[in-house]
Amino acid sequence: KRSNMAKLEQLSSINEPRVKRYFSDEFKRRKVDELERRLISIAEICKQYEVSATAVYKWIYKYSLMRKKSVKMVVEAESDTAKIKALQQQIKDLEQMLGKKQFEIEFMTKQIEIARDEFDFDLKKKLSGEG
Repeated sequence: KRSNMAKLEQLSSINEPRVKRYFSDEFKRRKVDELERRLISIAEICKQYEVSATAVYKWIYKYSLMRKKSVKMVVEAESDTAKIKALQQQIKDLEQMLGKKQFEIEFMTKQIEIARDEFDFDLKKKLSGEG
């Protein structure tokens, strides 16, 4: 019953009419200026003011001083780029660590095989309690 109730609540919130909000030209200009100065991101504006990314891009198109000067602007810029680079470096480091561990496993496996052949002593059987 509880999961059905949650679904009904979700459906009822979908059917509610969306509240239309209006933002002043000054507000839009201020937000576009903040975007250009990289003080805020589009995602942050969307979340804080419950506005769609499409609407924010329209504000940029209309109010951006850089656009009017024919300067191409990358809005999400450095913070996302830095995060991506950091994640790529982390992946590289983890792959390197994984390679080292795989090498250690193969090395130890080979040592166990050599010990078994050289001394007629099977470490695997001893550890599992078979011999």
